[in-house]
Amino acid sequence: MTIASAAPVGVLIRDWRTHRRLSQMELALEAGISPRHLSFVETGRSQPGRATLLSLAEVLEVPLRDRNRLLLAAGLAPAYAERSLDDSALEPARQAVAQILRAHEPFPAIAVDRHWNLLLANRAVTPLIAGAADHLLRPPVNVLWLSLHPQGVAPRIENLPEWRAHLLARLRRQAAMNPSAGLDALLGELESYPCEEAPFEAPPNAIVVPLRLRTPVGLLSLISTTTIFGTPLEITLAELALESFFPADAATAAALRSLQVNPSPVPVQFA
Repeated sequence: MTIASAAPVGVLIRDWRTHRRLSQMELALEAGISPRHLSFVETGRSQPGRATLLSLAEVLEVPLRDRNRLLLAAGLAPAYAERSLDDSALEPARQAVAQILRAHEPFPAIAVDRHWNLLLANRAVTPLIAGAADHLLRPPVNVLWLSLHPQGVAPRIENLPEWRAHLLARLRRQAAMNPSAGLDALLGELESYPCEEAPFEAPPNAIVVPLRLRTPVGLLSLISTTTIFGTPLEITLAELALESFFPADAATAAALRSLQVNPSPVPVQFA
């Protein structure tokens, strides 16, 4: 599903409400307005004010980027700025992200945007991406593309069917929660990559999906966690996520600690 940004504001609100599976009554009560007023807004008989529109967007969990689109559709000024992570205004946040990534060494960690483009990485990422084709490592580096492409990391992933299914399911959930043509295109691209092995069925007692990666220092088994900013009021920060990998066993921990965490020769921006 893609919510059209050029539609009237009432249509956009209705589309988000339908997408979130809320009735007019439920949304109106949560937003503190009357169902009649909401009905008038959705049909274009009434134009919402700024406070009302932002209240509706908050209840609907509309991403900041799309909240700006709602405001513009209503003829109002955007509420949220969007800057590059290199912008001086975001320097404190960038330094905080870089510090977190560096502190995670010798274990790998990356920062990505909403389309999974790599923004920053720590030096422990180098062994994970070694051997990938040069064209996959040209900025902007998309980490899902890099992970699943036949000329990327995929040939060294021992449990590729399992890891692939995990990444695709995660991307589908993301696209379902926050519709985006970019995410739909990325999902279509990844689904087109071949995976000749039979689908993997996780054991009944499994609690996480590991990444099992063959490297020159042996088989690494990694689990990942995701960190996001808690109360972002800026689009870039709202869409930024930190992916931190942890060793799933003692052998992986020892192998990662033994590696030199020198910068990679590929054009990756390190923290």
